[in-house]
Formats: sequence, C-alpha cells, structure tokens
Amino acid sequence: MSTFIAAFVVLLAFFFLMSIGYLVKKKEVAGSCGGLGALGIEKACDCDDPCDKRKARMAEQERREKLEQNRII
Repeated sequence: MSTFIAAFVVLLAFFFLMSIGYLVKKKEVAGSCGGLGALGIEKACDCDDPCDKRKARMAEQERREKLEQNRII
C-alpha cells in the first residue's frame, strides 16, 4: 500500500510541476515529432471529399479571410 501512495504522490508532483510550467510560460504541451506536417501529410484525413462539418468550417474560414482582405479600416 505504501508503494501505491508513494507512486501517487510522485504522479501528483509531476502534474503540479507541469501546471506551474504552463502557468509561467503560457505555452501548450507540444510533441517532439513535429506532427503530421513532418510526415508530409497536409490534413488529418486522407479523403478526397471532406465531410459536411469540415466543409462548413472551411467556408467560414474563407469568409473570414475575405472579410479581412476587404476591410476598409
């Protein structure tokens, strides 16, 4: 039982230290491999035709970019 408690305390200490690091740096935890871009994959899914939800997100992003380009002020 004491081994379990010691392991739990060590785990909590690591979580506490990571949270302090996040609060100080304001930087999210990131992987070291570079993500899908390092593998040459442009998007998360390899489908030719994106789903309706993704199409809506892409249309909204395109609309915002056009509004930003055509902004007067």
